[in-house]
Amino acid sequence: MATANVKQATKKRKTGWRATSGAAPRVIRARRSARDWPARYAGRLVYTDVVVIILVLSVFGFTGVNLPAEDLTWEGGPRVPYWAALTFVGVVWVIMLSLFETRERHIVGNGVTEYRRIVNGTIAVFAGVVTLAFFLRIDAARSLFLVALPTGAVLLIASRWAWRQWLRSRQRRLQYVYRAIVLGEPAKVAHIIDSIRRAQGTGFDLVGVVTNHRGTSEIGGIPVVGRFDTVLTAMDAADADTVIAAGSDELNPALLRRIGWAVADRDANLVVAPVLTDVAGPRIHSRPAAGLPLVHVEYPTLEGWRRFAKRSFDIIASSVLIVIFSPILIGTAIAVRVDSPGAVFYQQTRVGRGGRPFGMIKFRSMNANADDQLASLLDLQGTTDQPLHKVVDDPRITKVGRFIRKHSIDEIPQLFNVFLGAMSLVGPRPQRPAEVALYDDDAHRRLLVKPGMSGLWQVSGRSALSWEDAIRLDLYYVENWSFTQDIQILFRTIRAVVAPGDSAH
Repeated sequence: MATANVKQATKKRKTGWRATSGAAPRVIRARRSARDWPARYAGRLVYTDVVVIILVLSVFGFTGVNLPAEDLTWEGGPRVPYWAALTFVGVVWVIMLSLFETRERHIVGNGVTEYRRIVNGTIAVFAGVVTLAFFLRIDAARSLFLVALPTGAVLLIASRWAWRQWLRSRQRRLQYVYRAIVLGEPAKVAHIIDSIRRAQGTGFDLVGVVTNHRGTSEIGGIPVVGRFDTVLTAMDAADADTVIAAGSDELNPALLRRIGWAVADRDANLVVAPVLTDVAGPRIHSRPAAGLPLVHVEYPTLEGWRRFAKRSFDIIASSVLIVIFSPILIGTAIAVRVDSPGAVFYQQTRVGRGGRPFGMIKFRSMNANADDQLASLLDLQGTTDQPLHKVVDDPRITKVGRFIRKHSIDEIPQLFNVFLGAMSLVGPRPQRPAEVALYDDDAHRRLLVKPGMSGLWQVSGRSALSWEDAIRLDLYYVENWSFTQDIQILFRTIRAVVAPGDSAH
């Protein structure tokens, strides 16, 4: 089915291509500005990376080794100016960032893979310099390995994060995006549209739908601009540079291959969307076999060294944070006691890993008899049968309680839960036994890991999210756990606490 836009575009271009015909398609190149933005963006990252590396090594040279006065020496070798050695390290560092594909077009600006590759590339520089110094018996400054390289990695990640914020601001204005049409049957197309809209920073601007289903003018608010046999004219009509194949019984392998050839001839992009969703990149491994692009999906297990690393981080970080926040703990305890009668701390039974109950500690932010009023308030607003027991405009919250809740200060005592092992710094939010009793089979997977003080859904909308969105984000965290993702969530938590917004209650 072709719309009036497609007919008009066909009259202008006369480039219609039918997948069933054997004629070679006329090649029409995609718009240069749309096609080249990933390369131009990656080029800017090169300049930033070089500036960061020069800055780090220069500061190190002038403060750590007194660069103008010192030389690098080793047994039986010539004296080399330290600036030359640091220049060599900088060049190798830049090369490693390229070899580890930290600016690869499919990973920059989205996800944690970019950050992970920066760390891996820096570790490779570290290992290479240590090995060279060992075999040549070079007396290199220890601070190069202990300070300069780690600091450089942090600053490189920070610069990439800053570039992402710039990219997000442009993409919100529909710049630096892929203009995409979605190809497939209506149900699968609707799922792709909903998933892309729900996520932030995908880089896709959905401008059209291509389907053979008759009688459909739009799907998810996106207009239908063509049929499978008019993909190229549909791309022209929608001014698209990307085709997302969502799948259809009528979209057989031979037809999809011909569509891929035609899209490639115009230097556009073909993206094939699998049926499986909510799977992070590190779990996906492509393995071509017998001409089939097979996708292997790994299921992470938080056991062994991963569990040990997460627990060690929780112990160390919670200990440090308890010391840092001790003045706030003392001040909040005094404010809670003065504000209203009752205990300073409030301990509530929550369900932890494996369904085991534990007592979660918080500063009391409600009246002393708040639990006795919960059932009647939920019944009044008609949400008794919903897993998230949230009361809108809760009258039980005290004056001090409203402030400490908005800024998450009431959660600080949970650091003791983390230190003792009942909770983790990052994980699904622990819920009451009555809420867990309402779980379906999917939601029970939240209990495979320890609950956390902060989690993916808390930094993605907090109280503004529905139960369906909250459980989807928690399951995504469980299914795609990584230490890098934990660090990213903690940084986002800091931002959410500093600027809580209207969704914090």
